[in-house]
Amino acid sequence: MWIDKVTEILIDAAEIAIQPRFRALADGEVAEKSPGEVVTVADREAEELISRRLLGVVDAPVVGEEAAAGDPRLLTTLREAPAAWLVDPLDGTSNFVAGRSEYAVMAALVRDGETVAAWIVRPAEGRVYVSERGSGTWRDGVRVRREPAPADPAALRGAALTRFLDPPARARVEAATPRFAALGPGTGCAGVDYPRLLDGEQDFVLFQRTLPWDHAPGVLLLSEAGGVARRPDGDPYRPADPRPGLLNAADMNCWNTVRPLLLG
Repeated sequence: MWIDKVTEILIDAAEIAIQPRFRALADGEVAEKSPGEVVTVADREAEELISRRLLGVVDAPVVGEEAAAGDPRLLTTLREAPAAWLVDPLDGTSNFVAGRSEYAVMAALVRDGETVAAWIVRPAEGRVYVSERGSGTWRDGVRVRREPAPADPAALRGAALTRFLDPPARARVEAATPRFAALGPGTGCAGVDYPRLLDGEQDFVLFQRTLPWDHAPGVLLLSEAGGVARRPDGDPYRPADPRPGLLNAADMNCWNTVRPLLLG
């Protein structure tokens, strides 16, 4: 089955290019690709391996994070091509460089602008999340269904990634923090924050930056498990939409409760 073939490709890439370098990066294997953003030889080798092999599953253009960093025009593929792959070969690179286990390998297949299949592999935990549009979400072969969140904001747990927020927006989040049972900064890895929402460890997550390889996989996984992903104005998420802001929640009631508290 082609879904399983993609899972195998991502696991292989982790075993070949990523895990052997965890806490073992050599001098010269880490570089700054933009201010505050790092890339490693593991990112690049994993993306090359994944991209090459995905073409044998579905022959469609591959929009990889590192390739798009070198040529941002690749992003137009998501609007113009009938189908396209999205690949984040090592999400949470900063965590990986620091020796923290919050990193992931992610991929998604986009058809006519909509995500139709998604994968998140978490090598450090040996966990695999897979979803196909209309067929649900699966964690290690077991179907995942996100339970509704508590109705009371004081019982809700979430994360708000404030790094890319402007000062007024950051101040709103800080002012709202006491209203929740817990509100943290997230892990710095969408490939970990989405599974935590799926698994019930969190009830909502607010993102500001919405790069498609970071969010197309997680949004489909969440939606197929019964959760909700919406732009701040309520619009659905689409990978080719470059607008910032994305609020994900366990269910629509939770989304409607959290949105005015965090976003005004």
